[in-house]
Order: sequence, then C-alpha cells, then structure tokens
Amino acid sequence: MTAGAEQKAAPAELSTLAADRVSRTADGRLILDGVSLIPRPGSVTGLLGPNGSGKSTLLRLLSGVLAPASGVVTLDERPLPDWGRRAVARRMAVVEQQADTLVELTVLDVVRLGRIPHRRAWTPATAADEQAVRTALERTGLTDRSDQPWRTLSGGERQRVQIARALAQEPRELLLDEPTNHLDIQHQLDLLSLVAELPVTTLVALHDLNLAAMYCDQVVVLRKGQVAAAGTPAATLTESLIADVYGVRATVTRPGPGDRPHIRFLGTAAGK
Repeated sequence: MTAGAEQKAAPAELSTLAADRVSRTADGRLILDGVSLIPRPGSVTGLLGPNGSGKSTLLRLLSGVLAPASGVVTLDERPLPDWGRRAVARRMAVVEQQADTLVELTVLDVVRLGRIPHRRAWTPATAADEQAVRTALERTGLTDRSDQPWRTLSGGERQRVQIARALAQEPRELLLDEPTNHLDIQHQLDLLSLVAELPVTTLVALHDLNLAAMYCDQVVVLRKGQVAAAGTPAATLTESLIADVYGVRATVTRPGPGDRPHIRFLGTAAGK
C-alpha cells in the first residue's frame, strides 16, 4: 500500500491510483515529503494524522488539483497529467469537506452535476446519464428527496448528496476530505457505512481514529508530511504510535470481529 508496507502488489490490470515519492511545498515550507501510496483496488484507505500533517494536500495531489514538486501520481500506471482533466474526471470523483452554493438547486440538480464530465458542452442528457443519476440517488437513499431544495438540507444530508453527485460520475476512485466534519455521530456512522459499501477504490481523510478503525481496510498515518506508519488498523493504530504521532496516551483493545481495534484516549502524553 505504501513504501515499506508488506503487501502483495495488485495485478497490473487492477492497478489504479498511486503516488510515488511525491513532495509538495507551499510558501517555502515542505508540506509533503516523499510520500508513496498504492491503495488496494476496491478497498477503503484512511489518511490519518494531526492537523497540518498533509492529508488534504495529498488528496489534492492524487486528484490532480495540485501538481507535486517532485515524484509522480499515476492512474493505471500513466502519469496523471497525461490523462487530461476531463478523462480524470470520468474516472475519479472528489468530495470536499463542505460544499455550498447561492444558486437555487434541488438535490436532483446537484447530483446531475456528476454527469458533466461524460457530456459534451451544451448537449442534452442521455438515457445513460439519467440512469446513472437514478442509480446514485437510489444507492444513497435520496430518491424521495430529489426535488428538495439544497438550501433546506442539513449538513449530513448535504454530504450524502455530494456522495450521490460523485457516484453519478461512475468513478473507479473516490477521494473524500474529512467528510464527517461537523456531523453528529449518527450521520458519521451512516455516511461511512455507505462509503465502505461502495464498489470503488476509496481514500478518505479522517480525524477520528475509531471511525478509521471501524471502516477502513488500511490506514496511512502522516506526520509532518511523511508516512509515519501504514497497514491495517489493527497493526498500525498502536498505543506507541498514537503517543508518538498525536502526543496522546491511549489504550487500544485487542482486535475483535473483523480485526477492528478500539481506542480509548486517556490524556496527553507525558512531555508533549
């Protein structure tokens, strides 16, 4: 999954999105420093780390919004810039932390935006476009809300609509930047349960380690722009790593069913 992680390489025909020793600077400061990442196709990979560790920057490099200062991001073993923005948008969908608009849109209007990469300018929607939108609404449980105005939705409902919009793109890769921020517990669990069931390769930046342990197949922990650890939640989210990376004392239960550990926080680590 990442440099140094013990995992068999995915077959070439399943190879999707990868980062090879990517770095990025901003205002003369190194934000990412030689990060490598190869998500297993069809899995959910959590990007973890304290504020400022580089999670959002890494997602922007993977989506092509930002270019690395060094290293390369590839899609099916081709450098991402070789694909072109439209081709990337047909393959990859991105859900930001928050989305808003002053335009009067309905849920259906927002989800239909996901079909833009598949259509020529000024051409009407095709039957395939409408089917993709219907499927996205059904999968996210929003069919009955399609005519509801966007501005009347709660934060959790808006995030679900954004995922529906992303699914309407029919992506093979889905990138989510802290999608559970500002959501209550029920909406956090509902949203991540939905994400975990999607038949796509997913990378999601998260703050909550227990949510990552519950829903991610693998995690990559970033610290000051570098990979501090990577692997399954059970193997990676140890008491020593949490103390070292987050400066927090914690107890980690032995993994239960599904190899999912639980973390109990005890306070700040001594000397941190």
